[in-house]
Amino acid sequence: MQTDIMIIGSGIAGATAALKLAEDAQREIVVITRAQETIETNSRYAQGGIVGLGPEDDSQTLEEDVLLAGDGICYPPAVKLMATAGPRLLREFLIEELNVEFDRDSNGNLVYGLEAAHTHRRILHVGDLTGKAIMQALTQALHQRPNIRILTQHTAVDLLTFPHHARDPLAVYEPPVCRGAYVFNQEIRAVEPILARQTILATGGAGQIFMNTSNPVGSRGDGLAMAYRAGARVVNTEYVQFHPTGLYMPGTTKFLISEAVRGEGGKLLTPAGKPFMARHAPEKQELAPRDVVARAIYREMLENDYPYVLLDIASHMSPAAIPDRFPQIHSRCLEMGIDITQRPIPVVPVAHYFCGGVLVDLWGQTSLDGLFAVGEVSCTGVHGANRLASTSLLEGLVWGTRSAQRIQQRGMGDVTSPGDVPPWDDSDLIYDADPTLVQGDMQAIRNLMWHYVGLVRSGYRLKRAVRELRHRWSEIEEFYRKSRLTDGLIGLRNSAQVALVVARAALRNPISRGAHYREDEQEHISQGENQGAQTMKLKDGVNV
Repeated sequence: MQTDIMIIGSGIAGATAALKLAEDAQREIVVITRAQETIETNSRYAQGGIVGLGPEDDSQTLEEDVLLAGDGICYPPAVKLMATAGPRLLREFLIEELNVEFDRDSNGNLVYGLEAAHTHRRILHVGDLTGKAIMQALTQALHQRPNIRILTQHTAVDLLTFPHHARDPLAVYEPPVCRGAYVFNQEIRAVEPILARQTILATGGAGQIFMNTSNPVGSRGDGLAMAYRAGARVVNTEYVQFHPTGLYMPGTTKFLISEAVRGEGGKLLTPAGKPFMARHAPEKQELAPRDVVARAIYREMLENDYPYVLLDIASHMSPAAIPDRFPQIHSRCLEMGIDITQRPIPVVPVAHYFCGGVLVDLWGQTSLDGLFAVGEVSCTGVHGANRLASTSLLEGLVWGTRSAQRIQQRGMGDVTSPGDVPPWDDSDLIYDADPTLVQGDMQAIRNLMWHYVGLVRSGYRLKRAVRELRHRWSEIEEFYRKSRLTDGLIGLRNSAQVALVVARAALRNPISRGAHYREDEQEHISQGENQGAQTMKLKDGVNV
């Protein structure tokens, strides 16, 4: 298959890029997703909302809040870009063009919510189903564009890069370039190359490498692993944000209890009903940045052997208002036998958002020619060491748009002939991918990452994690190269690679900052200290 642009992933960033590129009717776009439905993305599960600018707000204040939350290593030009261009795109594209119906008051004015570490009410929302509402609008628009072809149940295996995949031996003298990907068709269980002039990675995050996560099953680090193997520059991978409040329930993926619950007055309590945040964050308490709140809960659970803590909104909102403001949380908790209008919610911290990723410029271009990365798989520098709540959807919107603009400005690039690319060879594979082995290895990675590379880290635990992950990665690579492919085996291989990258980066960085907390640190830089450090070298996470 050949196309002008291949987009791997269909969340807000990938879908936005596809729609912007499709404005040229002559341009062919292929969007692939490993899921059965286009809408099944990480973006769909974003509850709290998307950052805009409230009535008493301005882009400068938003910029300052993002920089403060990022704890000194945000990339200022990227933050300024998002703070200025983002609210305009939100209005023009999501509200005016796609008609996303954000919540409004009785007078028809947009309702802005407040979340932790924001100085103003600026979060637009659709109840607690904001991501779903946005993705429904985007998905509907995708299916209406005749020059966008959507391939569901197609899993990218590896990026097609020259000279690595070139048949011509003289290609080794040319600069590296991406020309599409090898893609596994889940229905026919076969791999085929999809050749593209430009490729956009939009595969989301990597929360599934941890035992507890808010991320859906597809967030395995696929895009990050593929880009890493292809030689693209990867940075800041030690900065994994843990959300303070996932619903205490069985399973790897935990239902997220939105930050907005605390923004509306929710209080954290011990299982005995006693507040504790004043001991950990005296000034902001429940509205402290996510990493501070998550570690406070972690410590309370660890020191007191609590299986969970409680989040109480029933004492701070009327019983009638709660289902209206948080319909999804209310209904999901009812399914678990918890009426949040009457009693607190049992919660635990969960791996939530990947602040690092494939390094990109202000247009989404990676260090590898022909390859763009947008959304959570990328590192724009916006999030620094810790993401400000509800900025992820806006970042995806901005860089999805910017990547499309850059491709339009520069043109499509060269055409690659199918004859230049070797076919996928699986003739010597001797094993079926035993799902029991795949599941067992995946569970081992999750447990190891949660306990050794989780909310609170130390050099000893990280060294052990790297040793064990290196061995497991080697075993999985050998298993992968002898086994017939499945989506699960592809995900296992990628998760092993990303887990090792994260653990190595965490080990190399001895300084606690933002979401990366070393209890054995030699030097501590506190939240928001030394804003002049925003331009410091990004070491300890580059190309590890």
